[in-house]
Amino acid sequence: MSRPRVLTVAGSDSGGGAGIQADLKTMLALGVHGMSVITAVTAQNSTGVQGAWELPAAAVRAQYRSVVDDIGVDAVKTGMLASAELVGAVAELIAGTRVPVVVDPVGVSKHGDSLLAASALDTMRTELLPLATVATPNLDEVAQLTGVHVESEADLRRAAAAVLSYGPRWVLIKGGHLPGEAVDLLTDGTDEFLLRAPRHDNRHTHGTGCTLASAIASELAKGRSVPEAVAAAKEYVTGAIAAGFALGAGIGPVDHGWALSRDPGQD
Repeated sequence: MSRPRVLTVAGSDSGGGAGIQADLKTMLALGVHGMSVITAVTAQNSTGVQGAWELPAAAVRAQYRSVVDDIGVDAVKTGMLASAELVGAVAELIAGTRVPVVVDPVGVSKHGDSLLAASALDTMRTELLPLATVATPNLDEVAQLTGVHVESEADLRRAAAAVLSYGPRWVLIKGGHLPGEAVDLLTDGTDEFLLRAPRHDNRHTHGTGCTLASAIASELAKGRSVPEAVAAAKEYVTGAIAAGFALGAGIGPVDHGWALSRDPGQD
């Protein structure tokens, strides 16, 4: 039997916690076939990013066409795109692919390392975000893209309006950096959904954003509506955060296989 096909267009995390590696683990856990277009290679571990090298746009285009033209795709997720040239190239490719698109506008790593050139922000706003079915910025990325600084839950709606002005159909403002409950706002400018989850006392959260965006893309590929897909993805990533584990000397990853390794009697 065929299964939904999801393509991630993102950077490689050599430590295995985020990026392409996190995306493919998430897709496996959620029962879809994961495929990849690598945009950049990072030297990265639990303590930070030691180096990053973007691939030529021609290599990105060749990977994308190779996969989509032969295997096909049911949803696309974008992550680290590094430069204005790559953002533009990926936007051009996605524009010709009529499937749901989840844009995770990755700008800064968990450790504060820049993963998107400042010169690429305008291309992200004008070329890629208008193609998004769902955009999933965290609060730092909202500030980077729009200049809106979210200090409390009351600011989430203003942040969402600012991102929606660039054209995505839906935006999920991730409020995980706020104190208290982990609350996210999903809206298309008309309908609004506040998604709440308990905050787990676990510092090992590397890859959270990549994992959530990939989970949304996986659920969209299965045919779920955006609100259904985001709710299911939020449940999955909350479990992955709770099961995050120590790895190396710094911040460990979330556990992408938490539901697969759970004792069947644990419910």
